[in-house]
Amino acid sequence: MAPTIAPVETSRDVPASTTVVIIGGGIIGLTAALTLAERGVPVVVLEKGRLAGEQSSRNLGWIRKTSRHGVDVPLAQAADRLWANLASRTGSDVGYRQSGIMFLSRTPGQLAVHERWLQSVSSLALDSRLLSAREIDTQVPGGRGDWAGGIFTPSDGYAEPTLAASAIAKAAIERGAVIVEHCAVRNVVRTGGRIGGVVTERGEIRCDQVLLAGGMWSRRFLGNLGISLPTLPLILSVLRTGPLKGPTDAAVGGPDFSFRKHRDGGFIVTQRGALDAPLTLDHLLIGAKYLSALRAQRGLMRIALGKHFWRDLALPRRWKHGRSPFERVRTLDPPINEGLNDEALRNLSAAWPVFAHACVEESWAGMIDITPDSNPVIDAVPGIPGLTLATGFSGHGFGTSPAAGQLAADLIMNETPIISPAPYRFGRF
Repeated sequence: MAPTIAPVETSRDVPASTTVVIIGGGIIGLTAALTLAERGVPVVVLEKGRLAGEQSSRNLGWIRKTSRHGVDVPLAQAADRLWANLASRTGSDVGYRQSGIMFLSRTPGQLAVHERWLQSVSSLALDSRLLSAREIDTQVPGGRGDWAGGIFTPSDGYAEPTLAASAIAKAAIERGAVIVEHCAVRNVVRTGGRIGGVVTERGEIRCDQVLLAGGMWSRRFLGNLGISLPTLPLILSVLRTGPLKGPTDAAVGGPDFSFRKHRDGGFIVTQRGALDAPLTLDHLLIGAKYLSALRAQRGLMRIALGKHFWRDLALPRRWKHGRSPFERVRTLDPPINEGLNDEALRNLSAAWPVFAHACVEESWAGMIDITPDSNPVIDAVPGIPGLTLATGFSGHGFGTSPAAGQLAADLIMNETPIISPAPYRFGRF
């Protein structure tokens, strides 16, 4: 099951030429398209399935600076400014609420992690602050958690993933962008050593620049070009409750649960302390790059060898201009781990008993593309002039998407970048 995405009327025709082709109709590619269209640059977005059909609609909707790597915070700060104006920019409600995000700690050791993070970003003028147990009880009443403390950033917030990408797509179309669904890109065309176009399942499109914003698929697309991008999959399972009088409008993350209010009055809930980690061939090929991350996060990952291994193995890693893997799997729809969802709701109900009365209305799962340092790549692809990459957002791309898409557009058109792109260079791996 997948969340219901606000519909967008896209083009049925594939143009013969344009200036920029964007591969991938997730929220990053769509934001880049909107930025380019606003600047008068002809742009075509090609999506193998439905717009925002994968992680762009399946994430939690959090928009946060809290607990990001220090080098990633400026992108999140820039995104905050863009989110605040996104409804007027697109002419649509995206569900944006700047109601704060709170992380809770059960032990002094957990609280010390937040203290160290706060010290590490002290130069960035954030409004984050540590909370005592009493302050937590005041801000989120009705709880029974025995908290050592927490951290709260009032300027953090959330938006609705099922609305935001659609609103951005509609605005981009109104400004001249062409968006085509159910049209996979099979390969790039090189002319004189640089990008000259793309080959799609419906023919060739000539262009000067290509932005690859393919999420979990970007590694496979680049691999066919002989370029290794290190990303591995994790699966997040999520549930949505029916309308419920909850304890706060802020988003709250505990060690083994998280929740935030949904626009219909229910809550989006997940087991924050566990993610499914399906093994793939890529774990053997590039797993060594993740050893330090594995040591630090081993307790969070439920590692398993199952059906995903064989499905992934069956998809080709090399092809020419024939049928590509992207036509065989239009949408990644990983299985929901209902056990993790049950854990999340049980843990949350123990902390705030009001959730014991919650009725689960829907659940879903999404696949996240994780890089070794959990930061994305937003950079030119080495060796292929005209090809730019914006991918590997490691589960927190929705929050930074307005700024990340703009940064990609800036790099493509050689404009002054919205923030320094140095933390996101391809060569750091």
